[in-house]
Amino acid sequence: MPRFDLPVAELRSYRPAVQTPDDFDEFWARTLAESRAVAQPPTLTRVESPLTLVEVYDVSFSGFGGDAVRGWFVVPAGASGPLPTVVEFNGYGGGRGLPHERLAWAASGYAWAFMDTRGQGSAWGTGGDTPDPHGTGASAPGFMTRGIDDPEQYYYRRVFTDAALFIDAMRGLDQVDDARVAVTGGSQGGGIAIAAAGLSDGLVGVMPDVPFLCHFERAVGLTDRDPYNEIVRYLSVHRDAVDQTFRTLSYFDGANFAARSAAPALYSVALMDPICPPSTVYAAANGHLGGAEVIEYPFNEHEGGQGMHWQRQAAWLAARLQG
Repeated sequence: MPRFDLPVAELRSYRPAVQTPDDFDEFWARTLAESRAVAQPPTLTRVESPLTLVEVYDVSFSGFGGDAVRGWFVVPAGASGPLPTVVEFNGYGGGRGLPHERLAWAASGYAWAFMDTRGQGSAWGTGGDTPDPHGTGASAPGFMTRGIDDPEQYYYRRVFTDAALFIDAMRGLDQVDDARVAVTGGSQGGGIAIAAAGLSDGLVGVMPDVPFLCHFERAVGLTDRDPYNEIVRYLSVHRDAVDQTFRTLSYFDGANFAARSAAPALYSVALMDPICPPSTVYAAANGHLGGAEVIEYPFNEHEGGQGMHWQRQAAWLAARLQG
């Protein structure tokens, strides 16, 4: 994939005017208040596994509208006292999978929490366990246009609410130091992490890896790849829905959440990424309220820095905690 976006020097200073609804903050304050009002305490069930160096728990917590959402919670075996904690969100189409597939954070001494993404889990990986019981109107195949004619009904209203309430639930656990919680995720998970950081106070850090769900107005049509192209296909049929579609998306744009996230951030961007174009990542990172460092991978596509980038995340977060 050749480079197709802005020159690097322009990317590093790219701060577009992203559409922001006048009632953005009220919309999200009301959304979270409604779901928090019906939330129940999370349940953790110890899972027997061949993993002898960590303790694994199957999590169920209250998400959007009180819906039950699943997750994993993993801590180093025998750990005592509240631990610094990493809350992680998943990429598009994947489910929570199996706990042994992601052990790096727990093996590094952190408590690690991983949220299942409602309705997803059947495109790759080893599956998900959380249904999305809410119906929507007409949509293109995939998740990007489910309920897109109304912000109240849009799919990511439920997902982002789940993410904020997952942080709430984890902060209530004895094993978690609620003053030392960071969020992360790759691709869709990076977009969810940005949203969760914009909706949650007191995080120690945000680590979006090649994040999706940012600067929709530029992304849609700039790339011909899914998932953004789901919106293109929808609008190619619903020709009179352009204004309403982008109005809905403005309530869920990572650039708007980044502008409200006071926690410092470490972003990654792949400069040859055809799925999450670099300018869309920089649109969020350059406006991140708490300040953002951006790690560039000049010759990578959407895979980004992979294991090398995790090492950089681990070093960055350790420095944050020591500071």
